[in-house]
Amino acid sequence: MKVLHMSAMVQMLRLPRSEDMSEVEAVQVAEPEENQKNPTCSQPLSEVGSTGNEFNIWIFLKRNAFVILTMAAVAVGIGLGFALRHVNMTEREIKYLTFPGELLLRILQMMVLPLIVSSVIAGMSNVERKDFGKIGLRTFTYYLLTTVIAAFTGIFLALLIQPGKSSQRDSGSSSGKTEAVQSVDAFLDLIRNLFPSNLVEACFRKYLTVYPGSNSSGNPAGASNVSANTPMAGTSDGVNIVGLLVFSLAFGLILGSMGTEAKPLRDLFICLNKAIMLLVNVAIWYSPVGIIFLLAGQVVKMTNAADIGRDVAMYTLTVIAGLIIHGCFTLPLIYFTVTRRNPFRFYAGILQALSTAFGTSSSSATLPVTLHCMEENHRMHTQVTRFMLPIGATMNMDGAALYEAVAALFIAQVNDMDFNLGQIIVLSLIVTAASTGAAGIPQAGMVSMLIVLGSTGLPTEDISLLLMVDWILDRIRTATNVLGDCIGVAVVQHLSRHELRTSSPA
Repeated sequence: MKVLHMSAMVQMLRLPRSEDMSEVEAVQVAEPEENQKNPTCSQPLSEVGSTGNEFNIWIFLKRNAFVILTMAAVAVGIGLGFALRHVNMTEREIKYLTFPGELLLRILQMMVLPLIVSSVIAGMSNVERKDFGKIGLRTFTYYLLTTVIAAFTGIFLALLIQPGKSSQRDSGSSSGKTEAVQSVDAFLDLIRNLFPSNLVEACFRKYLTVYPGSNSSGNPAGASNVSANTPMAGTSDGVNIVGLLVFSLAFGLILGSMGTEAKPLRDLFICLNKAIMLLVNVAIWYSPVGIIFLLAGQVVKMTNAADIGRDVAMYTLTVIAGLIIHGCFTLPLIYFTVTRRNPFRFYAGILQALSTAFGTSSSSATLPVTLHCMEENHRMHTQVTRFMLPIGATMNMDGAALYEAVAALFIAQVNDMDFNLGQIIVLSLIVTAASTGAAGIPQAGMVSMLIVLGSTGLPTEDISLLLMVDWILDRIRTATNVLGDCIGVAVVQHLSRHELRTSSPA
């Protein structure tokens, strides 16, 4: 019985024959019913595309929320202002109307001092001692040269086109702020402010030459026996930004040269700079609310709305024309003069960085893309790119310098204030200094613009006229800033090619 049982088990375990296999192959395996009726697999392609489009639209709205809110605030503010023009509002009521906008200006002014000082010290302290040589000298010479050229381009166009001359507003109070300061005295005041005698005082007061015959608050006592044209030492309220910039620049360079000994203090300023940038990014979300009431107040106070609208349009065209001249003529000319190469072929390799700068309106956010374009597309030496581009993202602001120069003269023209030659020279230097310390984050130009307006005695409340179109100008000037950084890397690398050959490979 055991033998029969074992033989039966062997028969069961024996491999199937070929005819048996043919029967197995003839069997069709049915698909599960859930797979046959799965709605996801049978979804039409048009529905899948619509779902993807909705997802893309949501991402677009999320990434551009600030721009959309700013544009909406501009529209709401202008509409509210025109609606309230039919109500005869008193000066007190207009003051109450613009109170939320006043808070915006105070928040931005609060950020000025820590933002400028921390960004300059953090940027300069990262410069190593070995970079103080020819490469560093060429870098800072290029940055200074292009920023000054951009500032004078903006000044020239603003004086030539005069975008703010057609409006006729009641500007008696504003025009009274301009004093008859001699050109030489204005220039000497700038040099004196470069070296403040008291750093604490420089945070809220600056030197100003006054004359005994004027009504300035800085008129010294006992000046009755002095001629009315004799310059006297005085002061004016406001941050001495140029003096703080000079100190921060020197202090940052010294920290960078001290090596590991200064690492704790260097890390402190780098951390402070990052914290202030994050704070600005948070505070800037209040700007749509402030813009609504600032614009509403400006529209209510306007005597001729059509003229102001035409002025703002001319101001926008002036800034865009200046940025195009600087980006398409000045910078390519510098590139071709130094390298003898086709600048537009160079532009083709950095289109990704320029488009990213336009989309994000932030030089700092564009920095990784800029590094990739310069090192991968143009094969630039890493010693040059990683030295110049991080500094350029915070200090080389050609577009900001041009924009601030045009904006300051535009506000002066709107308020019927004429600048003499000395004041224009001072304005160009202030614009250069303010743009150098501007952070490479979105809407940081509003902070530096307040510095320029305060330093030149222009009314800061008129910045609301600039905020109407700042959302688009900010993107164009950021792309110009990044373009200037890229051209600078190519120029400095070409001039430093002999030094780079003797250095270690990239």
